[in-house]
Amino acid sequence: MKAINQVDVLDTPSDLEEKGRGKVVEAVNRLVADAFALYIKTKNYHWHVSGRHFRDYHLLLDEQAGQIFATIDPLAERVRKIGGNTIRSVAHIAQLQRVNDNDEDFVSPKDMLLDLVAENKKMAKSMREAHQIADDAEDVATASLLENFIDETEQRTWFLFETSRDLE
Repeated sequence: MKAINQVDVLDTPSDLEEKGRGKVVEAVNRLVADAFALYIKTKNYHWHVSGRHFRDYHLLLDEQAGQIFATIDPLAERVRKIGGNTIRSVAHIAQLQRVNDNDEDFVSPKDMLLDLVAENKKMAKSMREAHQIADDAEDVATASLLENFIDETEQRTWFLFETSRDLE
């Protein structure tokens, strides 16, 4: 009986060039880490928002957190489809994430919204950069997947920005 090489077990075949595939895997894994971190940050604000617009902000942030969470599995599975390995732990997320954590005991609603505007703008920029990497690697499927997520991220940014304008 031939011994199974554990690396080969996870080596999904792909017709994409190895060099380009590695760059796509790296870029998309960063997006997976960012999505996890942005999801937690958005839920943190959802749980801790207060004030006269509590219900509106609470519902908005919960909706947005759900949308962010819904991007994680398709992105991670895309990495696996092209033969890469993806996030394995919270520590791995912490190594790769570009989203800034917020561990403050209190954050005003306006500061929450403005922070999430900035983080979602960064996320959209990172997604566009990953899209370009996918285009360069001729990975149409990854680029296509990112296009919808970019649009959703820009919509979140817009909603957060418009909502923050009513606060003093």
